Parts: sequence; C-alpha cells; structure tokens
Amino acid sequence: MTRAQKFWIGVACKEHVENGVKLGICQFCHGKSGPAQRLKKGDFIIYYSSKVAMERPELCQKFTAIGKVIDDEPYQVEVNEHFKPFRRNVEYLAAQHVDIKPLVESLPFIKNKKSWGYVFRFGFLEIDQESFDIIASAMLN
Repeated sequence: MTRAQKFWIGVACKEHVENGVKLGICQFCHGKSGPAQRLKKGDFIIYYSSKVAMERPELCQKFTAIGKVIDDEPYQVEVNEHFKPFRRNVEYLAAQHVDIKPLVESLPFIKNKKSWGYVFRFGFLEIDQESFDIIASAMLN
C-alpha cells in the first residue's frame, strides 16, 4: 500500500530559500536529517520566510517557494568541514511570493490566529491539504 501524498512547510529566510530554489533542493532545520527523512517522493513543500536574511532583522513574512519532492531518499552533502546538511531534490514551480497576513484567518493549520507565527517555531511542519490548496492557489495565480 502506498502512502498518501503529504504537504509540508519549511521555514527559512528568503535568501536561503532563493538559493535552494536555484539548486533545486530543500533542507530544513539547518540541515538536520529528521525532516528530510519524513519527506517522500511526490510530497509538496512550501517555504515560509519570516525574515529576508538570517543575520538581519528585516521581516519578510511571506510564502516564498513551492515545489514537489522528486527523489526517493535524503542525501548528505559537505558544504564545509563543519556543515554537512541533509537535502532532498525538489522541482520548484514558478510562483509569486505571498504575504501570509491576509491568509492567516483562512488557514486551518494555524489554530491561534492572534499568535499565528508560533506554529512555525520548529522550522518544519506538516499541514493539511486544505491549507496547502489555499497557499498554492495564492502563489500560483
């Protein structure tokens, strides 16, 4: 029996997301293996960027990329001797960046609408298909 397609959100600054899109990859939580292992071929990933750059305070608060996992297993790369992240290959779709604020009220995965940013605190989460469809519709329009 095959597992049903799942929908995920990864959290990363806009600059890191743009680099991942260029490379056709995704990685989560500073390259930890756990999130990369949870993804399966055919799953969809959306990136949310709270900030423009990791080292700067400038807010982004937008969904910044959407794509589909196209490989079968995570793999590890050596960026340098101290950073060896786990990655997945992704086919990204041509999409616009979408401000989260107008969508908060309509997204079922955000239970606390006043403290909506709290749901992103761990850097990686599974969402329901209805939430995915709402975000994807806004990004792909």
